Amino acid sequence: MTNEIQENTGLRMPMIAMRGLLVFPEMTLSFDIERQISIAAADAAASGDHLIFLSMQKNFQDSEPKPEGIYSVGTVCRVRQMLRQVQQGFSRLIVEALYRAEAVSIEEENGFLTAEVVKRPDRTERVGEARKEAAVRSCMSAFQQYLELTQDVPPTQILQLLTHPDPAYIGWFIAQNIQINPDEKQEIMECDYPTKRFMMLNRILRNEIQVLTIEQELSGKAREQMAENQREYFLREELRAIQAELGEDDLVDDFEEYSAKIDALDCTEEVREKLKKELSRLKKQAYGSSEAALLRNYLDVCLELPWGKKKDEISDLALARKILDEDHYGLTKVKERILEYLGVRVLAPDVRGGMICLVGPPGTGKTSIAMSIARATGRDLVRVSLGGIHDEAEIRGHRKTYIGAMPGRIINGIVQAKSCNPVMVLDEIDKLGSDYRGDPSAALLEALDPEQNKGFRDHFLEIPFDLSEVFFITTANTTESIPRPLLDRMEVIELSSYTDEEKLEIAKRHLIPKQRKKHGLKGTQLRIDDDSIRNIVSGYTRESGVRLLEREIAAICRKAASGIAENRFKSLNVRPEKLEQLLGPVKFKPDEKRSADTVGLVRGLAYTSVGGEVLDVEAAVVNGSGKLELTGNLGDVMKESARAAITYIRSRAEQLGIEQDFYKTKDIHIHFPEAAVPKDGPSAGITMCIAVISALSGRPVRGDVAMTGEISLRGRVMAIGGLREKTMAALRAGVKTVIVPKENEADLKEIDPLVREKLSFRFADHADQVLELVFSKEEAQPAAKKTKLSKGITAAVRQ
Repeated sequence: MTNEIQENTGLRMPMIAMRGLLVFPEMTLSFDIERQISIAAADAAASGDHLIFLSMQKNFQDSEPKPEGIYSVGTVCRVRQMLRQVQQGFSRLIVEALYRAEAVSIEEENGFLTAEVVKRPDRTERVGEARKEAAVRSCMSAFQQYLELTQDVPPTQILQLLTHPDPAYIGWFIAQNIQINPDEKQEIMECDYPTKRFMMLNRILRNEIQVLTIEQELSGKAREQMAENQREYFLREELRAIQAELGEDDLVDDFEEYSAKIDALDCTEEVREKLKKELSRLKKQAYGSSEAALLRNYLDVCLELPWGKKKDEISDLALARKILDEDHYGLTKVKERILEYLGVRVLAPDVRGGMICLVGPPGTGKTSIAMSIARATGRDLVRVSLGGIHDEAEIRGHRKTYIGAMPGRIINGIVQAKSCNPVMVLDEIDKLGSDYRGDPSAALLEALDPEQNKGFRDHFLEIPFDLSEVFFITTANTTESIPRPLLDRMEVIELSSYTDEEKLEIAKRHLIPKQRKKHGLKGTQLRIDDDSIRNIVSGYTRESGVRLLEREIAAICRKAASGIAENRFKSLNVRPEKLEQLLGPVKFKPDEKRSADTVGLVRGLAYTSVGGEVLDVEAAVVNGSGKLELTGNLGDVMKESARAAITYIRSRAEQLGIEQDFYKTKDIHIHFPEAAVPKDGPSAGITMCIAVISALSGRPVRGDVAMTGEISLRGRVMAIGGLREKTMAALRAGVKTVIVPKENEADLKEIDPLVREKLSFRFADHADQVLELVFSKEEAQPAAKKTKLSKGITAAVRQ
């Protein structure tokens, strides 16, 4: 007879019906048997192959159980030892449970029970590895709490259990060593799913822990009531002894430690004398007084400052360039400025820390490039958020005499950096406020002034600290809200909006790999082609930076991870036609591409917080009394530009072939679409001027031309800003020719090469030059009127 059986092969062996006792697989148990039918079964097993089937009977009071009164699921065990106690009338068995089995039939023969059994293995369950691990950990945690309350299991066995690699063994061990009723044990024995067994054990353990805790609380309360007086007496005596032991001796040690730290500081004599003076005051204070606590806090803060401690900088410019290029695509100006600074440090190590201000729209990488600068320079990084700060004490600190006083954010940042030459990022400096508690921006003047910050005095410290080695980097969305004295102390570097091609490269190099890693995807499981990225940029995001683009890519990654986890597909290749299925309908429709020439409709170029836009300007002329109507949620500057344009047209009415009394007999209405969006700025002046001239003269304006520029009363076209973003918007809208002020000709170098290649640029310094470019060549203008046009109209500058 073999010792092992197959899952579907029956094996007949002796059997013992257990009363309230179970032996779980892989467990060893010692127990006594006294019924003759059980002793005979044990003898038969011991004399044979030592295999015996143990199962629990349903009624514990039944001394002669029938087959139907015995549970069919039990364990096949090996008899390790059998001790016969003849005089006492029982035998002691030591068995080792091998595996779970189920009795197919139970019979009585030769004076003992036998059973035909088949192996009952665990079934395959559809549960993730994480859920299995969580069930095992939760059960182990509950079992440890249970053992703390009962202490029934020896420490050696607990250690063995904690290091055992088999979760099944852990479950059987816990089930064997907890005190629960037999029915629950049998339920665990019959469960075929390991994770479900752990969940059952966890529920049982939690209930037992609750019961044991209540028992201990009741027992503890009874003991406390019996010995409350003695306990209170002993505790008071112990407290007196502790106070006597830790009194003045420890205070002396503290004073010596403070003194030694002060002597070891690499600071000026002024600072050292101040700290020793405060230490002398501390020695005179009563132990536990509020003044002593205040002085201790002050000394602790001062001694935590990194006096004279500097972090070694990276002197390898090639390595610094590599680090900056790894972290960010583009941002050439910022990278060159940092490399210039490092180059100067190599040649002149004594040069003081830098001070730059990164200005740009949200999401263009201002804060992240500042953090990358710290890595490229090898310095420690400290980030201080200034958004919404109204209290000057947040920058300079509070006077130490106040309760809860603490140093300002700059000194706290130095403490965190643990070096006196970190890169300190002052984030959102344009969001500073001011009220009755002071002006935080004024408090920053001393910290950011290279002539003053060598002796920066925090209100809490009251001693000078050298900030000249700190490399300050501030970030802002605009410089308009930054006070002029503060702005004057910083070198401003503008981070303009990303072009569509730059966003494409950023997505390919940084965003997609980052989101793949974050969502547990491999490169072969998710691919997004270039056309899809371009469609996401144009149809689902409208921003200067790439934050929304990263969110949309993250949404695609979630779709891919969900589909792969559900086995709906093995990989996802994103193409333009799949975007609506993955991201929903297109959120932003592309700017209208029109080539038809229209009267009174001119395409202007605008610069907004989300980049450039093409803005149609409409002008209509009706009979009236000379009113000027401006609609479209326009600001004061825009309204003034419209009035300046009307005045210029009146001064040139005869040359333009317009009725000279139009300002008396005609009402002019200028409208900017998207009226819900506020609009302001002078750069639409030339656009409004051309629209009104077209409406008054009836001449259509070319639909493939867009323009930008401020206009004066004499028709001069003056410089504007945001040319890079405006020209990108013109390219997206299908514009072929862009008219820009002559003064902006030098800015053409900053424009994206692709935009320079696709667009035709025309430069003008007067409205007369613009007129020649925008009106259709096929228009039927009377020859007499053409001869009156200024000769300057034909002097347009062509590229």
